[in-house]
Amino acid sequence: MKYRIFIITLFLVVIFKAQVTNFAPSIPITDDYFGIKIVDEYRNLENLQDPNTMNWMKSQTNYTNSILSKIPNRKYYVEKRLELDKRQGYLISNVRITGNDRYFYLKKKANEKVAQVYYREGFEGKEVLLYNPSDFISSFKNNTLNDEHTFVVNLLSPSWDGNKIVISMSEKGKELSEIIIMDVKTKFIHPEIITNTNPSNIGGINWLEDNSGFFYTYYPVTDLSSDLFNKNTQSILYKIGDTPKKLNDVFSKINNPNLKILEEVYPAVMAFNPDDKYYIGILVDSEGYRQTYIQKKEELLNGKNNWKSLYDKSSKVHFIRLEGEDLFFLSGYNSPNYKLCKTNVNNPDFKKPEILIPEKKDEVFKSYAITKDGIYYVTVKNGVEAKLYFYNNDIENSIKLPYVSGNINLQSKGGKSPDIWITCSGWANQEQRYKYNLQTKTFHIENLAPIIEYPEFKDIIVEEVVVKSYDGTEVPLSLIYNKNLKRNGTNPVLIEGYGAYGESYYPFFARSYLLWANQGGVFAIAHVRGGGEKGEKWHIDGQKDKKPNSWKDLIACSEYLINQKYTSSKKIGIWGASAGGILVGRAMTERPDLFGAVIAEVGVLNALRNENGGVGKVSAKEFGSITNPNEFKGLLEMDAYQHIQKGEKYPAVLVTAGINDPRVTPWQPAKFIAKLLVNTISNSPVLLKVDYQGGHGGDIPLVQTYSNLSDIFAFAFWQLGHPDYQPKD
Repeated sequence: MKYRIFIITLFLVVIFKAQVTNFAPSIPITDDYFGIKIVDEYRNLENLQDPNTMNWMKSQTNYTNSILSKIPNRKYYVEKRLELDKRQGYLISNVRITGNDRYFYLKKKANEKVAQVYYREGFEGKEVLLYNPSDFISSFKNNTLNDEHTFVVNLLSPSWDGNKIVISMSEKGKELSEIIIMDVKTKFIHPEIITNTNPSNIGGINWLEDNSGFFYTYYPVTDLSSDLFNKNTQSILYKIGDTPKKLNDVFSKINNPNLKILEEVYPAVMAFNPDDKYYIGILVDSEGYRQTYIQKKEELLNGKNNWKSLYDKSSKVHFIRLEGEDLFFLSGYNSPNYKLCKTNVNNPDFKKPEILIPEKKDEVFKSYAITKDGIYYVTVKNGVEAKLYFYNNDIENSIKLPYVSGNINLQSKGGKSPDIWITCSGWANQEQRYKYNLQTKTFHIENLAPIIEYPEFKDIIVEEVVVKSYDGTEVPLSLIYNKNLKRNGTNPVLIEGYGAYGESYYPFFARSYLLWANQGGVFAIAHVRGGGEKGEKWHIDGQKDKKPNSWKDLIACSEYLINQKYTSSKKIGIWGASAGGILVGRAMTERPDLFGAVIAEVGVLNALRNENGGVGKVSAKEFGSITNPNEFKGLLEMDAYQHIQKGEKYPAVLVTAGINDPRVTPWQPAKFIAKLLVNTISNSPVLLKVDYQGGHGGDIPLVQTYSNLSDIFAFAFWQLGHPDYQPKD
């Protein structure tokens, strides 16, 4: 045993010695923030045009790949996921149903690199292949299809009558899309290609009533390195047949100077039903409550610029839907768990509306769907216990689900149809899609993808607990593990968390989590403050100067797992992505003794400089702005990069970045690793992996996603001591 330990130690010394001589170039800059001087040792790494910066990032990535390649079982996860996909046969996503019952969706077979577009007439109709995104390059780009150019469909938007469909595609994780228009019956693809848009994330595609065109959001600048990227976007009315270069701007800072639209928000025009009399204009930013305007359809389509304010952020309106003259919405006004309300479009009152369903004490309104029969709505407790209700004529009734669900999603055709689809899922329950019959109170299964057996997961259980944080606040914690697991303090634990923007971590059929648990680990999801699991207050209590609550909640969850003998210090790994980088970065820098491994994917790790890249100015509403003296202090406190201390023994760290990331600029992870390498006195690995074929994590082929996750799990199991992942020599 001693000999084996010596061999492993020797291996670590040899592989990490090479990194010591490859520190990043450092050109320190000192900033003065309201009389407080802050030294930024690696400001020079923010210049991604500098060959020295790019060469260092590439050398670190090559080094990381060489280290990861030495981990036994490194490819276990990707191979198992591909095996499970092959067993299932195919995957279905992005289901869209038109009013005349045409189904459009993406389908990816196990042997295919990317999903293709299909449709059918009704659920029982014959499946028809509409479009293979691999054809996009050969048809429009005059290029040979290769691994360097793989387009992924990120949005489908059929016209109201289902005779046309917009297909949005992106490559290499850039998120910025190129969209084509297809006639469904003939499969004719219109020659125009619309570029400089991002409909999968901002505004979507909203069709005109006569299906002759649509609205989309246009980005004047698409260069990620430009200071003008993400600024002054415009809502464009596009008529099919027009040249895409002819921009009919109908809602923007430029077109509507009287509205005083900020350059960093995204104007979008929404249409909920083809026979609506109004268009709704929203200003999209990082907040759930948005400045919103309204205009009559006939005015806008006749070229008039007559947007009128509908409500502002102080009204706390969320999830609005228009039906005739009625506006339905969730209200957070004096109700942090939300209430379902209605007002009239001709005389709207959003602070004293008609309350259909009052706020519930322990349940947060998640969503609702309007049908001809009434309104279906979903509530969630602690983000993990979902309930379904039906409301009509001042009466609400609970609907018993086919099985207990952690998450429920609704889909309907609007107020003129009784059709309602209900999708249920959980951490260990496959997603099941049902059509509900109100008259018979029965669920009819309508899965478009096959449901298969997973005998290897039969012993996996899910436990939902609450943990008292440092201030007594109860934090929900989801645990996934094998029922035969022994609580002896030796189990590897991986805790994932996010805690920002009011986003809840709703349960889904997490094959990745189940595969971790199947290898003897415990997978945990910490529902920390900053998310929306317990309503609006839960979000606010993890924002700006209250952001420390997020990572203190994560620390409390980690200590709970130790106290309950699930694991022990150094056997805990923490994992966060994007804004979750703040969570895990600050948990690590505050309690480096508590963790054995830290993984930050495309993470916000240098919060003080976040406004200087990606969507930083938009995210300032969530985290704070360096232009505000009080918010600056909050940003400094949440900045993991600035909290790295010289001579500290930090745990093993794997940080990833996407070179095409439009949200979190890749220099944030790079700066964090550069500083950590110089200051840690630990022998544990400190690794940077830049994805040169990806961005923020989406819009890439599924096998690439699996491969990235495989690296993360292999690294975590290696550092947390799993015997199957320890290098042998």
